[in-house]
Amino acid sequence: MPPPIATADPFPGLSEAEAQARLIAEGFNELPRSTQRTPVRIAFEVIREPMLALLFGGGVVYLLLGNLEEALILLAFATMSIGITIIQETRTERVLEALRDLTSPRALVIRAGERKRIAGREVVRGDVVVLGEGDRVPADATLLQSQDLQSDESLLTGESVPVRKIAVDSASPLTERRPGGDDLPFIFSGSLIVRGSGIGEVSATGPRSEIGKIGHSLSSMETEPPRLQVQMRRVVRIFAMVGGAVSVVAVLLYGLLRGGWLDAVLAGIALGMSMLPEEFPVVLTIFMAMGAWRISQARVLTRRAAAIETLGSATILCTDKTGTLTENRMTIAELRTADGKSFRIADKPVADLPAAFADLAETGVLASTEIPFDPMEIAFHKLGKGRLSKRKILDNLDWQLVCAYPLRPGLLAMSNVWQSTGGKDKSLIAAKGAPETIGALCHLNAKDLKALQGSVEAMAAEGLRVLGVARVFHRSDALPETQHDFKFEFLGLVGLTDPLRASVPDAVNDCRSAGIRVMMITGDYPATAEVIARQAGLDTESVVTGSEMQSLNDEELALRVKTATVFARIMPEQKLRIVTALKSNGDIVAMTGDGVNDAPSLKAANIGIAMGGRGTDVAREASAIVLLDDDFGSIVKAVRLGRRIFDNLRKAMGFIIAVHVPIAGLSLLPLLFGLPILFGPIHIAFLEMVIDPVCSLVFEAETEEDDVMRRPPRNPDAPLFSGALIGWGLVQGTLAFAFLAGIYLVALKQGMAENEIRALTFFSLVLTIVGLIFVNRSFSASLMTAIIRPNRSLIFVVVVVASTLGGTLLWPFATSLFRFGPLHLNDLAVTFAAGFAVLACLELLKPLWRRHLKA
Repeated sequence: MPPPIATADPFPGLSEAEAQARLIAEGFNELPRSTQRTPVRIAFEVIREPMLALLFGGGVVYLLLGNLEEALILLAFATMSIGITIIQETRTERVLEALRDLTSPRALVIRAGERKRIAGREVVRGDVVVLGEGDRVPADATLLQSQDLQSDESLLTGESVPVRKIAVDSASPLTERRPGGDDLPFIFSGSLIVRGSGIGEVSATGPRSEIGKIGHSLSSMETEPPRLQVQMRRVVRIFAMVGGAVSVVAVLLYGLLRGGWLDAVLAGIALGMSMLPEEFPVVLTIFMAMGAWRISQARVLTRRAAAIETLGSATILCTDKTGTLTENRMTIAELRTADGKSFRIADKPVADLPAAFADLAETGVLASTEIPFDPMEIAFHKLGKGRLSKRKILDNLDWQLVCAYPLRPGLLAMSNVWQSTGGKDKSLIAAKGAPETIGALCHLNAKDLKALQGSVEAMAAEGLRVLGVARVFHRSDALPETQHDFKFEFLGLVGLTDPLRASVPDAVNDCRSAGIRVMMITGDYPATAEVIARQAGLDTESVVTGSEMQSLNDEELALRVKTATVFARIMPEQKLRIVTALKSNGDIVAMTGDGVNDAPSLKAANIGIAMGGRGTDVAREASAIVLLDDDFGSIVKAVRLGRRIFDNLRKAMGFIIAVHVPIAGLSLLPLLFGLPILFGPIHIAFLEMVIDPVCSLVFEAETEEDDVMRRPPRNPDAPLFSGALIGWGLVQGTLAFAFLAGIYLVALKQGMAENEIRALTFFSLVLTIVGLIFVNRSFSASLMTAIIRPNRSLIFVVVVVASTLGGTLLWPFATSLFRFGPLHLNDLAVTFAAGFAVLACLELLKPLWRRHLKA
């Protein structure tokens, strides 16, 4: 008979006093966490941005100079832009906190000889923990006792197949302490017990555990600053130096030629504001916040919003296999009987199994536990429920499970003994396990064993994990000591697979059309990796194994990754080497993963993409993007959105450059030629902090260009402010300034009142800005397409602009504040004509710039 399971606890464990002392000395059993980003900290980070600091500084200067209205406008809009960022970032932090599902599992420990349940964070080194099926291991431990224990360590190794565990007294004294591998006496924090039971002594907790060491290593790795922020700071510095120099010169000229140094300072500040692109950081913040919101609607969480635009330049997508390309669950794919006949489950997905294959499947279910945790046993039960409607034993209440022969290091098979309540001497023993072991239990001859081996190799070549199944009817009440003493009948083989996610092939094709190379990096065997790669549509001609990779130095690896597509039997530290090698070649690397073993490479990659459903805390902390639904296809949506955001951001930036030219020109023209001053700080603040950001919302809402996923990735070194973009913006702005300056000078010549000239020029400028919106909506579409293309934000902008302009004319307070005079119908006709003329001329010029703008 199989030995009975002991019921008494032979290990007394720590006393409560000892446990509390170690808890105080070594800390709680928790994974390392990044510092919580509070709203105050986020606000401080935003304020440190140069342009927002200038906004606040300008507001303070105006306040000191006594210009309350201008100061309040600047401070109000700067505060609004900060508020948008704080709301978005704090919401993201809250969602990430809600995603934590493994922070503190409950643990059953033995203390002072008594079993008690405590919070996982209170487990200390030296505690004796009791583990059973379905338990999450709370800390690294050495097994003192093991009863057919198997552990799913996929969080650490990336492999979904459980590994067997044995007690330390049965293991080799030189056994290496590492995750993965069968017949080891060590269990690790975060892994899941899928079979059997055991008792272990905790050897490491918190940051000292294997899962904690990986998390701790992340803190020493620096995250690359977003490229847009770097480029934005560079452009801001250039504009600041030029604008500052021009403003100083303007102040000196005004003061020396006209007198009134206070007015000179105000005019100089107004000119400086007109030349400094205060909108750039505001627009960038809006685009990133709105982009994060839009992508969240597709169940993708953006931890760092700037990573969205980086996706648009990704050239390599490194993906794990288990749980990323596959569903991380085992499914029975093929049944093969003893006589060599095979049946693929997918061929007839609905009908009951044929009789011969039904016996094989039913016996596999009987050889599994009644309430399974093991992924392979779950697959057997699922097949039984769905494809065995006429089950002879499974539905028969006269049969009950009375005994089990567990897996042993020297016998890789397990058997369940089912006994009939109608006759105590009638039993059915169902066995499953390694094919060669099942063949030995069935006492197959050499010829049959050779045929069995051929079938196993054929199924393994298709990426299947193969199990043998056998059974025997036993007529005696007494059961033998071992499974070898039964005369099993070999029923056949069962092939299991971790199925590919349904959305993966289409997602891979989309990546290929977008010029993104998809690379699989897995810890699984090469044969299995090749099968999954072929199913996903990847090139399998070049497969690199972990052992081969060990023989390559960094330079050789950098050359190898240029052609390799599949990396198999890869260790976690090797994943980091691969990402580093790709980056050394100039690639922009996006890395997906869900396990703790993926975390270092996720953080090292340009874009780390973690799985939110099955992913670990450490993986999510290291990532810039989290896929809440674990759908590989969502990555393509994120890439599409990243490219759309960058395209639209370039349109908005070109528009802002274009708008600044006439604003700065109309501010500088009166100072140079001694003409009446048109715009004061209130006008500049209104134009730049109201009209421009509102108009930029139109570009954020623009749909993507038709070829957005048919063009190659953006050159990672290509600046946001390219020469073509700046040139196109200057051309637009110069043309607009020429029309507006003409209106201003003609009005002066005709002797119009100063207030009327200011109103006429201001209105013409605003309507010209609206015209520039239509010009910049698309680099490739015609004007008619740009007009009829749906965009709710554009309608909103038109209504806001019309209402604002009407208010400045009809509301006495606004008229007085802006120092506007009345406008007549013929004056209004001039303003509309100016906007239309600029629009028409630029549409004729656009084809000359189109190729450069799309490059």
